Amino acid sequence: MATKKKNKKIFILSGAGLLVVILVAAIVIGGKKEPVITVQTEKVARRTITQVVTASGQVEPKDLVAINPEVSGQIVDLPVVEGQKVSKGQVIVKIRPDQYIAQLQQSEAQLQSAMSQEQLAKANLSNAESMYKRAQALYEKSLESVQDLQSAKTTYEVDKATYESSKANVDQAKAQVGVNQDALNKTTIRSPMDGVVTVLNSKLGETVLGTSFTTGTEIMDIANMNSMEAQVNVDENDVVLVAVGDTSILSVDAFPNKKIKGIVYQIATSGTTTGAGTQDQVTNFLVKIRIVDPTQYDLKPGMSVTADIQTATHRNVLSVPIQSVTIRTPKMPEGGAQGGKNLKGQGMREKAQEVVFVVKNGVAHAVQVKRGISDDNYVEITSGLKEGEEVVSGSFVAISRELNDGSKVRIENNKMMAMKAVGGGS
Repeated sequence: MATKKKNKKIFILSGAGLLVVILVAAIVIGGKKEPVITVQTEKVARRTITQVVTASGQVEPKDLVAINPEVSGQIVDLPVVEGQKVSKGQVIVKIRPDQYIAQLQQSEAQLQSAMSQEQLAKANLSNAESMYKRAQALYEKSLESVQDLQSAKTTYEVDKATYESSKANVDQAKAQVGVNQDALNKTTIRSPMDGVVTVLNSKLGETVLGTSFTTGTEIMDIANMNSMEAQVNVDENDVVLVAVGDTSILSVDAFPNKKIKGIVYQIATSGTTTGAGTQDQVTNFLVKIRIVDPTQYDLKPGMSVTADIQTATHRNVLSVPIQSVTIRTPKMPEGGAQGGKNLKGQGMREKAQEVVFVVKNGVAHAVQVKRGISDDNYVEITSGLKEGEEVVSGSFVAISRELNDGSKVRIENNKMMAMKAVGGGS
């Protein structure tokens, strides 16, 4: 009886030990099982891709003139206000003319004196010329001495030089009259074009400074509001994509629900650098965009604007979601490979590739691709894929880190479709 109990106990312990071995083996085998990665997918399809360069800046008039006086003085008449429309030739500023009138009158008097001196010099020259000719005639008849002839000649030459000098004085006086008349005329400033007074810096009674050689006081700005442009700063990496004639869609902060069309007409040939020598160093190029029919909008100088410049459009091209393209760095033998096998004795080197994961029968395959232009959502694929193939489009972590060539995947597109419906994705 005791022997039977002992055998039964041994049997139970043996069975328990076997069960433990089976469980351990199952855990080990299960631990070696390859994980299944959950992904979202989308079909390779043909689309129209428009490449866009985005830049920000301000709305400015294409034709803007700063009104600076060319003479100094007190403003005695300022018949315009900021925002007022003005016509070409309209009086917009008058500067006190008193001193310029006095200067003109003084120069006119000097001109009259110079002209009188010229007349006197002319008369003296005429008399000296007659006396010189008479002395020559008498000398030829031996009735005049050499000394008298020489004296008459000297008097003639002096009077001739005096006359020439008096003529130069008259010309100089006339020029001064012209200068003073011009200065007097400049005390009245007229609008150089049809436009609007966009900025008015000066007030009635203010003294302004003006010269013909330097920029004086800026009294006001006049702009042609029928010809507006967007001036935007484009990053140095993007400016090479932009060309004169490119279409741009402008968004003005003041009109959030309006899209304004523009055409690129000028690209700066040199850039402007800010934050030089720091981590924030940026080089931008000024791009000017002519606004098509600006009279449709109540645009004002200085308004903030964002420009989406359409630099290229490719139609009916193969495309995938932009996030589907990622970088992988497979091991490659130095000097290349033969028959897909690494050469013995040669080191390994890394070569980055752009790949897309194509899903077939629940397995993701890394396919090297070449891409063209892209928009906000899709990228053109120029080689490596065929229309209709199913590519991984999410998640970002799966595409960028988890997936490898041959990874097993489980497709869950319902969540992705719901997110697109909420977000308005295409």
